[in-house]
Amino acid sequence: MHNVDIGNLVVSNDLPLLLIAGPCQLESADHAQMIAGRMAEICAAHGAQFVFKGSYDKANRSSLGGKRGLGMDAGLQVMQSVKDSIGCPVLTDIHTADQCATVASVCDVLQIPAFLCRQTDLLIAAGETGAVINVKKGQFLAPWDMPNVVAKIESTGNTRILVTDRGTSFGYNTLVADMRSLPTMARMGYPVVMDATHSVQQPGGQGGSSGGQREFAPVMARAAVSLGIAAVFIETHEDPDNAPSDGPNMIPLDQMDALVKSLMGFDALAKADPIRV
Repeated sequence: MHNVDIGNLVVSNDLPLLLIAGPCQLESADHAQMIAGRMAEICAAHGAQFVFKGSYDKANRSSLGGKRGLGMDAGLQVMQSVKDSIGCPVLTDIHTADQCATVASVCDVLQIPAFLCRQTDLLIAAGETGAVINVKKGQFLAPWDMPNVVAKIESTGNTRILVTDRGTSFGYNTLVADMRSLPTMARMGYPVVMDATHSVQQPGGQGGSSGGQREFAPVMARAAVSLGIAAVFIETHEDPDNAPSDGPNMIPLDQMDALVKSLMGFDALAKADPIRV
């Protein structure tokens, strides 16, 4: 089993839970620092590890008119401000190979979006930075297909890898989360992450944008954490209904304290008696 260092954190399927949390889309430095600061307080209170996430570019929006974000330069300035003011590691998405080195100069974790998880040039460029790489399993892949994805990153000599499930396509505009995928991917020996909020997304379900069922995101998080995994990925916002992207999936910030407290209880039970498959 690999332990993965992220800043001063150590992440593994048998260590205390990591929360990867933040807004879907970066909006401003003040907004990012507000959410990161609150999440850092919540995680510290309940014994969880914490990485702040935020996207500078939503490059796969449903429609041309979707808000894409601040852009790389402004977004990285926001991420640096979070690191400086809150002191937590930060994660963001990358979309092309030429972004990798620049983003890795600021961000501790480079995230490979699910739609891009088989893009060889992107995976190799990300791995070559030496940063932690969080690769999301494509909605179109089986969990036992992920060793091929991971091998591309490993080919660079980088074994600082996290693997994330965010659900699997199940008919039109629908995803299903198969909890068997988490222990299946854990067989690779890397920390496993459950993306609780995107797993309840309804891709393109509102015509020009994606819908979602945010009320089920805590259900997905609790179910996944009860298996004994390394981390849970949760997008959160103080006003999801007015967020620029993925509002239907995000958990309101004022609900996160109770949820994290609950998740840490499930995490302690799971890791005291690990599942063996």
